[in-house]
Amino acid sequence: MEESRRTRTRYLTTVALLLGYSATVACSTGSNGPAAPSPGLGSSGQPAPITSASPTPTPGTGETKPGIALTAVPRPDGSFDITENLMLPEATDILPVQLPASGEHLPGIMARTAPRVTNLKLLADNQSVRLETTTLTAADYLPLTAAATRIQLTYRLSGSTVRALPLPSPSTRAAAAIRPLTAGTDSTLPTDVTVTGGLLNAVCPLMTETRCAVGDPPDLTIQPDIPAGKALVVLQLDLPR
Repeated sequence: MEESRRTRTRYLTTVALLLGYSATVACSTGSNGPAAPSPGLGSSGQPAPITSASPTPTPGTGETKPGIALTAVPRPDGSFDITENLMLPEATDILPVQLPASGEHLPGIMARTAPRVTNLKLLADNQSVRLETTTLTAADYLPLTAAATRIQLTYRLSGSTVRALPLPSPSTRAAAAIRPLTAGTDSTLPTDVTVTGGLLNAVCPLMTETRCAVGDPPDLTIQPDIPAGKALVVLQLDLPR
């Protein structure tokens, strides 16, 4: 009997030791697995949101802030289709307009020109304004139906371009003077002039630093924010064929 009790005691002790060892191995195995990454300081543990790489649009002169924005599209005959956006700090009910100067005293042209505007259309605060004439050959005043701060002119400018002398064949090289019709509204307004193609050089003869081209062809542009009173630009360009 005594031997039987001793045998049973050794058996129970062995079972207890085996069970304790198994539990220890299980806990040890669980603690040695890969740990979940800890969030950094200030992190919520959520994935970072995806943000767009596109920059926020910059307000434009003459459209979202006071100034003049002129875009000129050259034509094969040397004329330009022009869109002119004017934004004023205060409303006006009459609009002074002036043509570019004749070229006889302008560097890069030095020949008499006769600038002329045709097909003139005018919007004031997005409302069409009926004009007595759609042709301009000299400075004038355009009355508006009601006082407005946002004005858009579209027109064709001709007679302001001098072509280079033909060499063996007709050349597309030309010089032209352009200036916003609305430049006399406020001489301090910042003015941006854009030529859509063919620009080779630009000179602003009324500026202290007369060369106002920025960059190199074919990505040449014109210096932005020129004061309206000095925004007379002489272009050297290749006209489209």
